[in-house]
Amino acid sequence: MGCCLLIGALMAPRIAMILILLLTDWFTVAYETMIWPVLGFLFMPYTTLAYMAVQLHGATLSGWWLALFILAIVFDVGGHGSGAARRKRRAR
Repeated sequence: MGCCLLIGALMAPRIAMILILLLTDWFTVAYETMIWPVLGFLFMPYTTLAYMAVQLHGATLSGWWLALFILAIVFDVGGHGSGAARRKRRAR
């Protein structure tokens, strides 16, 4: 189950977030309020999932967890940047 969830989260993080919200209590364990998961769903889904994984394992944001978090930020920002580049090409 965990491996399938990981593969699904990499392919479609927003769908994985919806399934996590509906089927588990991980968001309430990882976040104090629901504003951060909602903003993460809209703007940075990979980062939201990575931070949730850190919090669920009771770890601190250091070592491999920090590397995972930074990689998630790179994926999220890269997705926004590639969308802007694609729009520029279409405008020409």
